[in-house]
Amino acid sequence: MSESNLILDDKVFIIAELSANHNGSLQIALETIKAAKRAGADAIKLQTYTADTLTLDCDNEYFTNVLKGTIWEGRKLYELYQEAYTPWEWHKELFDAAHSEGLLCFSSPFDKTAVDFLEQFNPPAYKIASFEIQDIPLIEYSASKGRPMILSTGIAELEDIELAVKTCKDAGNKNIILLKCTSSYPAPIEEANLMTILDLKERFYVEVGLSDHTLGIVTPIVAVTLGARVIEKHFILDKSIGGPDASFSLDEKEFTEMVKAIRQAEKAVGKVTYELTDKVKASRKFSRSLFVVKDIKAGEVFTEVNVRSIRPGYGMHPKELKVVLGKIAYHHLKKGKPLTWNDIK
Repeated sequence: MSESNLILDDKVFIIAELSANHNGSLQIALETIKAAKRAGADAIKLQTYTADTLTLDCDNEYFTNVLKGTIWEGRKLYELYQEAYTPWEWHKELFDAAHSEGLLCFSSPFDKTAVDFLEQFNPPAYKIASFEIQDIPLIEYSASKGRPMILSTGIAELEDIELAVKTCKDAGNKNIILLKCTSSYPAPIEEANLMTILDLKERFYVEVGLSDHTLGIVTPIVAVTLGARVIEKHFILDKSIGGPDASFSLDEKEFTEMVKAIRQAEKAVGKVTYELTDKVKASRKFSRSLFVVKDIKAGEVFTEVNVRSIRPGYGMHPKELKVVLGKIAYHHLKKGKPLTWNDIK
């Protein structure tokens, strides 16, 4: 199993995705980082691109019709990314703010220039966004920096994931985390297919998690019970500020509830064990055992009428009932006495 220095203990690693939820305001971005800390996030994640590094300023049908059927229908890609991008000149202040709050901070680069730019901040990881899972040159270049690679699989078919993982490994980087993702905004919960998390772990021998775009907090909690070690969720200071990603983001109250539920879920998941805790051992006295349920004279035969398996558990194991039946009482036994081998002749 590959190990990631993002996952050092039994805690699920929880990422608050800033994305476009700064709504064009550095002050909102900074306040969002503080709110993410209050909400219990472990990290804040940015996106590092410009409209020009992602697409073309072009009005033909390829760039205007691609958003049909989405919450951004009617817009062209270039305009959307112009609105949504995080100015590169903000990055130092955002990284510094995150560090001062005790949060890890890293980003999704969308081209080589973004990787080169981000290197100055010594990020703890690189995150490859779902729509970049096929950008093999970007994955190769990012992986070559030797930092943990978090890959979202939202639009990926199996062969896409296989190629992306191979690309990281061929670049000398085995520090890989795969995130199950449904690239629909918001994503219908019935399309989450969280069982894929188990398959990703077994198939690729890497850490796994969830990048979630469903509404609410049910999906991340279930993901944790299926072995997700990383949860990423879009985070917004206040949904009333609007913006491209507001409709499928969690505010501080919702994110706090999610974190608390995840922490409870990971405690409940625990580990594979058949050992009993002291509290459970103490409860074994409420189990069944063999008791004398009717006065028995010395020399009298044990029968199903005078011996039964009942609660509590102070007598012989119920499995011995067949052995006991037909045997003779060694001495007089009163109703309510736990049966022991010393009682049997």
